[in-house]
Amino acid sequence: MSPLAQRTIATVGSGVMAEAIIAGLLRGRLVEPGQVVASHPRAERRDQLAAAHGIRTVASNLEAVAGADVIILAIKPQMLGKVGREIGSHLRPGQLVLSVLAGATTKALTTALGHPQVVRSMPNTPARLGKGMTVWFATPEVTAEQRAQAAELLGALGAQLEVDDEKLVAMATAVSGTGPTYVFLFMEALIDAAVHLGFPRHIAHDLVVETLEGSTLFAKQSGMHPAELRNMVTSPGGTSAAALHELESGRLRTVLSEAVWAAFRRTVELGDQLEAALVPGVGGPD
Repeated sequence: MSPLAQRTIATVGSGVMAEAIIAGLLRGRLVEPGQVVASHPRAERRDQLAAAHGIRTVASNLEAVAGADVIILAIKPQMLGKVGREIGSHLRPGQLVLSVLAGATTKALTTALGHPQVVRSMPNTPARLGKGMTVWFATPEVTAEQRAQAAELLGALGAQLEVDDEKLVAMATAVSGTGPTYVFLFMEALIDAAVHLGFPRHIAHDLVVETLEGSTLFAKQSGMHPAELRNMVTSPGGTSAAALHELESGRLRTVLSEAVWAAFRRTVELGDQLEAALVPGVGGPD
């Protein structure tokens, strides 16, 4: 039996990622629509969610969390203080709060909510297709049953990985969380290069997207190191060797590494800012 069977799931902040989670849960038949309630202040968004998924929608965050076993917190990080003050005193022991807020540490979350049973997770945008990668960390107060619920829920988005060091979630934010951005930029640049060669843009688009998808699938199924795969298609003095020389001359590896580090530093900075604003003695008001 699924750990989510007969459990009520509430989303607070029912935007793109929350809807991706709802869709994944329903697609995998892990819950029925009647088990899900979503809160959103705009009536048109509530109507859209209800029509698309058959779930119950409410305007009030308090109404959403009142009977929920698992609460998905998917608000904007800067709203954490306000929403925490609104719902925190109404949370009860045994409720699991699963956050998908970028940068929000468990210290910031537990302080804002006054609630210790929290999971910090970092999904990425392919989660909308059930092909995401999510890294998550649970506070010590999260029970084994709640961890199973979190794993089942996040597994509906694709692959999921629990870590025992919260810093790894911040690191994953810079790699898998932000990773689609790097891929899309590379995709865009390669399409533009193909257009520069003379391909019509729609053909260039298909060439690049299919090549990236096939290469990723090949890498996944082969289990080989990327360097081995690269060597397989790099003949001495050939076209790949000439292209790789230009990429290395342009410091591709170094620039990509610097981009990942920049994303990591920004993630940590966001967490520090939230803690300073919410946690007494860290830098914000007591």
